[in-house]
Amino acid sequence: MARDELENAADAIEAAAAAAADDEAQERLENQAAKFAEYADADRGPDHGQLARHEHILNDIADEEGGDVASKLADALESISAFRETVEGV
Repeated sequence: MARDELENAADAIEAAAAAAADDEAQERLENQAAKFAEYADADRGPDHGQLARHEHILNDIADEEGGDVASKLADALESISAFRETVEGV
């Protein structure tokens, strides 16, 4: 179930990348999507610190791009938040 959230995040970020008008934002989002796809397949998922860094990056891009990109990133951030609830620690 938790890994599904990481896959959902990767898919939503990839959809946001496809909707991005700015080439730099698109590339940043593609990198983020790839990272979440890696996390979904890894033996260990990301920790709270890694997730916080990703959330910060995604929120910045959502603020910059707005519209459809922000909407798709909101979906990704929901999945990340749901996964984060399963992570031990902080």
